[in-house]
Amino acid sequence: MFWKTNEAHGLAHNPFKSCVVPRPIGWISSVSADGHINLAPYSFFNGVSGEPPMVMFSSTGSPPRASKDTVSNVEETGEFVCNMATWELRDQMNASSAPAAAEVSEFELAGLELAPSELVKPPRVKIAPIHMECTYVDTMELPCDTPGGRNALVVGKVIGIHINDTYISDGIIDITRIQPLARMGYQDYTSVERVFTLNRPTKAT
Repeated sequence: MFWKTNEAHGLAHNPFKSCVVPRPIGWISSVSADGHINLAPYSFFNGVSGEPPMVMFSSTGSPPRASKDTVSNVEETGEFVCNMATWELRDQMNASSAPAAAEVSEFELAGLELAPSELVKPPRVKIAPIHMECTYVDTMELPCDTPGGRNALVVGKVIGIHINDTYISDGIIDITRIQPLARMGYQDYTSVERVFTLNRPTKAT
């Protein structure tokens, strides 16, 4: 099939999100200017730079809350934390995605314990194996097909990383033991269970 994306696709569900997979999940914790703690998962998330280390997450909101709490918090305070969601934490991650008022803490909704950060105000998901403390860099406003909506791509600089020593072996993070979650299309997810190595060629053949 060929689908011209501004026309009907004829399938039971929109196939786009199944064409860009798997997508790592940025489990973003933030704090509002008046102190309310927020936690939400974003599947449009990734690293975008290594020097300096930077990450991005993208959020699409509809009226009346076109700017989602996480985006508003980050833009107001300039800080956030990326917590790694894992197979063991799949239910808690999912629970934290529930729509809730800005003053409601998704940490409490998901039954998650907080841990203080070292360099930023937002707390970390204590049980998560990896956390990246970030400072806000910029927001790119993307086109949005939802009338009155907001499609915001937020970039942050990683200024500190927590790694649970349990998952470090011979100086390398053991991803197969962590089993990070990733988003597929529709309501589907996957987790990392197998890793293989491909050495880059030293010259073109």
